[in-house]
Amino acid sequence: MYVILISKSGQFRTEAAQSADLKTIEAWDYVFSGKTKAHFVIAELDHEVKVKVTDETESATINYVPSKFLPRFASLEQARAELRSLTSFGKLDTALVRA
Repeated sequence: MYVILISKSGQFRTEAAQSADLKTIEAWDYVFSGKTKAHFVIAELDHEVKVKVTDETESATINYVPSKFLPRFASLEQARAELRSLTSFGKLDTALVRA
C-alpha cells in the first residue's frame, strides 16, 4: 500500500520516523505560479509506522503520527492520481515537478 507525505517549507515537514518500513518511491514538488509551495513524497508502507511531523514555525514542535491516520492507496498509480487531483485547480498555473 502507498501513502503520500506532505511538507511545506517554513510551515511543517513530514518524514518517516527512522523506519525502513516506509520506503520512499518518488518525490514531487508542487509549483504554483512559478513558486514551489509543497513537497510530496509517495512512499510504500509495509505495515503501520509512526510518521514524524516537524513544525517549522517558531514553536518547532515535533509530533509522531500513526500511519493509520494517513489516506492509503492500493497502487502507485492510485497515489499518483490522488496527487494530481490535489494539485490541479482548473486553469490555474500549477505543476508537479519530479524532485
